[in-house]
Amino acid sequence: QVQLVESGGGLVQAGGSLRLSCAASGRTFSNYAMAWFRQPPGKEREFVAGISWDGGSTYYVDSVKGRFTISRDNPKNTVYLQMNSLKPEDTAVYCCAAAPSYRTGSPSANEYKFWGQGTQVTVSS
Repeated sequence: QVQLVESGGGLVQAGGSLRLSCAASGRTFSNYAMAWFRQPPGKEREFVAGISWDGGSTYYVDSVKGRFTISRDNPKNTVYLQMNSLKPEDTAVYCCAAAPSYRTGSPSANEYKFWGQGTQVTVSS
């Protein structure tokens, strides 16, 4: 089992920044590819960003490219999502998720075995 706990969400004005953190415990963190998903109100959950077990490869949905950066610190068992130039359409519950390393970058939620409880991000216009 891997337990994931997100933090760093909140209310921010459009154009502002937030950094989300996801702390992992349990099995060896570096064995897993990690990702951030989000679910806007009334919409389906969507893949936002993914990162390989060693941080060497990253993946983004087109709508956040150039604005969001995913990173990880394996000794600290933590993955981050730096979000800049936030827009009202980024408002959502953001969750981190862990998948076997061979699933790196998969946008399919079904590939991810472990999930955090989520953190709310609200961007006001």
